[in-house]
Amino acid sequence: MAEPARNISKAQPQNAAETANHAPAQKSVTREYGEAMLIALVLAIFIRTFFVQAYKIPSGSMEPTLLIGDHILVNKIIYGLRMPDSILGLEVPGLPLGQYVFHLAPVHRGDVVVFVFPPDRTKDFIKRVIGVAGDTIAVKNGVVWLNGSQMPDPHRHWEVAPQDRSPVSPRDNFGPVTVPPGKLFMMGDNRDRSYDSRFWGFVELNDVEGRATIIYLPWNEEKADGASMLSDILLWFEYIRWDRVGMLVH
Repeated sequence: MAEPARNISKAQPQNAAETANHAPAQKSVTREYGEAMLIALVLAIFIRTFFVQAYKIPSGSMEPTLLIGDHILVNKIIYGLRMPDSILGLEVPGLPLGQYVFHLAPVHRGDVVVFVFPPDRTKDFIKRVIGVAGDTIAVKNGVVWLNGSQMPDPHRHWEVAPQDRSPVSPRDNFGPVTVPPGKLFMMGDNRDRSYDSRFWGFVELNDVEGRATIIYLPWNEEKADGASMLSDILLWFEYIRWDRVGMLVH
């Protein structure tokens, strides 16, 4: 005799072990921390590449605007979106590496900018923009002339006396030269200690990485280098130039 037909219901777990087997796997604490750190790292690299980057001033070429040991923040998006010169040290075919994808604002005369150093593209330099495309620049006895007139130059600093100027050195007498399209003429504020466009020429507009904005850690490197290890730990606050903390770069 045939058995009566029965309704087939969804299978139910029979015990706690079977329930556990069907439960979604929980991430370990280590994995969660690892994923969070990876996301933070990717965001940090992205922000550093395209938006804001910290730099340390290694020389006195921009004194007194920027001193040796000053740590500054550079706004990298102010002029537009610039692709990095490489991706993790690699050149990727098809990407406009080292070029602006789009521009947001022009580079102005007087801006303090970080750029790729033309003679050695592995280095970054920081200088002030003295001339933009179409400007005629000359230096006469250490004084900058712009488009035939002596340039208003409130940030310049001299260390060499007028009687010690050289008639043949580009440091003291240079040009005149006209800035070509797509180029910039750069000089350090400390005109007598700056290796700049007077010596190696123009900077490509595409090589401008951003504009210096603020000094966030004005570290007195000379004073710190002369300190002992113990005093370096206990008296570190003495090596900060507190009157320069948060100073805007003009």
